[in-house]
Amino acid sequence: MFNRKTGVLLIIIVFCVSLLGGCGWFGGKSGAKYLRYAVGAEPETIDPRKSTSLAASTVEAQLFEGLTAMDSDNKPISAMAERWVVSADGLKYVFYLRSNAKWSNGEPVTAQDFEYAWKSTLSPELASSYAYQLFYLKNGEAYNTKKAGADQVGVKAVGDYVLEVTLEKPTPYFLSLTAFHTYYPVNKKAVTNEKWASDPKTIIGNGPFMMTNWVHDNKMEFVKNENYWDAAKVKMAKMDIILVDSNSTVLTMFENGQLDMAENAPTTEIPRLLKEGKLKIFPFLATYYYTFNVSQPPFDNPKVRKAFSLAIDRQSIINRILQAEQKPALALVPNGLPDISAGEDFRDKGGNYFQDNDIAAAQKLLTEAGYPGGKGLPPVTLLYNTSESHKMIAEAVQEMWKKNLGVTVQLSNQEWKVFLDNLDKRNYQVARDSWIGDYADAMTFIDLFESDGGNNTPGYKNSTYDALVKTAKSTPDQASRIAAMHQAEQILLDDAVIAPIYFYTNPVLIKASVKGYIRSILGTVYLKEAYIE
Repeated sequence: MFNRKTGVLLIIIVFCVSLLGGCGWFGGKSGAKYLRYAVGAEPETIDPRKSTSLAASTVEAQLFEGLTAMDSDNKPISAMAERWVVSADGLKYVFYLRSNAKWSNGEPVTAQDFEYAWKSTLSPELASSYAYQLFYLKNGEAYNTKKAGADQVGVKAVGDYVLEVTLEKPTPYFLSLTAFHTYYPVNKKAVTNEKWASDPKTIIGNGPFMMTNWVHDNKMEFVKNENYWDAAKVKMAKMDIILVDSNSTVLTMFENGQLDMAENAPTTEIPRLLKEGKLKIFPFLATYYYTFNVSQPPFDNPKVRKAFSLAIDRQSIINRILQAEQKPALALVPNGLPDISAGEDFRDKGGNYFQDNDIAAAQKLLTEAGYPGGKGLPPVTLLYNTSESHKMIAEAVQEMWKKNLGVTVQLSNQEWKVFLDNLDKRNYQVARDSWIGDYADAMTFIDLFESDGGNNTPGYKNSTYDALVKTAKSTPDQASRIAAMHQAEQILLDDAVIAPIYFYTNPVLIKASVKGYIRSILGTVYLKEAYIE
């Protein structure tokens, strides 16, 4: 999942908070018995078939529910499906849905809703960036690429409460995938309105909450969904999700008592906030990196890309700017994912693919590419989305590239939606990028850079890489599957398609009174049983 945690600086909010102590937009300063949670910038969409951001995923997790959900140990548990049966060959799953599950409008949630949602996500007409997450289904990719019909896709409602799923090949993590938002159901009648996901009046979900109000780029208001099958466990009658992405504004609101939980604490304040007990650091399966447009000079040359990557002092960025127990990223896949044998970590087994801050090697590569000391290099611009932390990292890297390579790099920051549009159109040279795991397997990172991948931002094409990913996705043998992913990662880093910078942790502003939430290692927060003590 692309880490879309940054966006619009709301100057009027800053003014209200700093001068007036809060204008009342976000509720009173203290004493609220419902959660006020700042997730970051407004999501690009909350249609679970199309969204790709963490903020969207968190909002959707309150409004919708999949066949499974993730528990506090990051393992899939029953949700819309009360049980399931898996065939001996691992290719067929039969899910038995809860007969008491209802949409927020009181209509039953059926197997047909899941079949419709999954097939519409795969449809070429919807053009979902996340359609590939459903390529695990039999003929899912074929349908998406117009080589098969919808009726050939391996998902079928067998009665109202039985869903039969056939996979292309055994997928050990498939039950985790069914907890992911791309696998949520949608209400067919609701989504016939193309703008259904932007107005609370037309948003029909099957999750623990329902939205009652949405002031765009400001806040979303939720109430308990009394039609939810497990409503008895939902403790809060209401909650607010706040849409503000200025780190300093978030902190001011939190310390003024206007927020109970918030992402995006200012990095410069992290040591103080930890000491004062206002911030917790959670594990997070995510990697922050710079991505190169491999089709545009000078970054169509892998030596130039590698030189730029090697000239970054990652540990210095962590020590000086981030300060939240992050690790330097010298590969793509972070720690926390299984390797071949039980207890082995994919990252530990794969090791590092390059040396941090290897200035001599960087200078040598740039010279070999024809740009000794940066001479003759075309103008370079580093693009990032508006955020204090992204700005500080970009300025640090800009200084490193000037000092270590002799290269002058211009910085450009853009409002979130403009930034995303330019990334999608590859209208950039170097850009801030990141990825949050969608499920607990290295493949969630490795298949990002398949030639035709919907989230292949650099536009990378390598037939050997593609073949290794295909092998890893098709073999039932765990040793062969893991080995293929290690080889693919080696190729990706040798080609320097990205410049990994750090492996995330998740520092979160949170009051001690907030209880009952589940925060997945994948970043999604489940508030079903959350409450304010």
